[in-house]
Amino acid sequence: MAKYLDPKADLTFKKVFGEHPDLVISLLNALLPFKKEEEEITHVEYLSPEMVPENPLRKNSIVDVRCKDVQGRQFIVEMQMIWSPEFMQRVMFNSAKAYVRQLDRNEDFHLLEPVYSLNLVNDIFEKELPEYYHYYRMVHDRHSNKVIEGLHLVFVELPKFCPQNFQEKKMQVLWLRFLTEIEENVRTAPQELLDNPEISKALTVVEESAYTPEQLLGYDKFWDIIRTEKTFYNSAIRRGFATGHERGFATGHERGLEEGRAEGLEAGRAEGLEAGRAEGRAEGRAEGEREKAYEIARNLLKMGVPTATIAQASGLTLQDIEALAAE
Repeated sequence: MAKYLDPKADLTFKKVFGEHPDLVISLLNALLPFKKEEEEITHVEYLSPEMVPENPLRKNSIVDVRCKDVQGRQFIVEMQMIWSPEFMQRVMFNSAKAYVRQLDRNEDFHLLEPVYSLNLVNDIFEKELPEYYHYYRMVHDRHSNKVIEGLHLVFVELPKFCPQNFQEKKMQVLWLRFLTEIEENVRTAPQELLDNPEISKALTVVEESAYTPEQLLGYDKFWDIIRTEKTFYNSAIRRGFATGHERGFATGHERGLEEGRAEGLEAGRAEGLEAGRAEGRAEGRAEGEREKAYEIARNLLKMGVPTATIAQASGLTLQDIEALAAE
């Protein structure tokens, strides 16, 4: 009886999709919004996941998996365990960087090929939407058939995925079941997954017996970091919201008094309070996220995590991390 590791962990995810071209091809074809069969990927070449800027003063970028096909299209695959607004900004930054760096100085713009970014998120960020699949691209705000080709951003909210509701795209369902159903407590994989050659191969890759004791130690450390980051993130949001609400109440009360002198005390106070609370929430979230990033960075420094990895996890710059290390 096989014992599996969770494929969402950094170690296993990169091993499955960063070392087996056939598996990343299958995943991309299943989850990217290709409309025609001829658009599907048949061959990929792995590229360095680290996109070093030509100017050393600019920001370095590291992604989980990056590759290109025979047409020159680039594909970025990321597994994100905890959602934060900064992650979407990082996805746009990395995709745009991959897009513009295709050309040498003397090459023409018509040689640019699309960049597809597939982002698997083990969290919910669109709470008001029922869909788990979100596809973003540049379209005309009134005529959706008018599209500027170039960047294709796909976000998948794994916790929303429910296989019994989706019957059309078989491989999409199988890959998402692999990512959501396989974890350390699973001893027998579902037969539907074992029956598919590509998923069956991925299951073999994530069997615990395939990893060295040192790799398993790193696997456990990854989950310790994720648990720590979740704790810091949630506590920082709660503190930030409380601080922001308190400041917003005072701001709103003051504004309400001023407007109340002209339009009536009660009406002005109500409007002021509402505006102040909105302002305070925004300030509180921003402060909370910044505080959360510093707390995560300090904790990861204590664990001996490399500064580049800390910068990627926290959203801080390498200069910020080095300043913390010097404290």
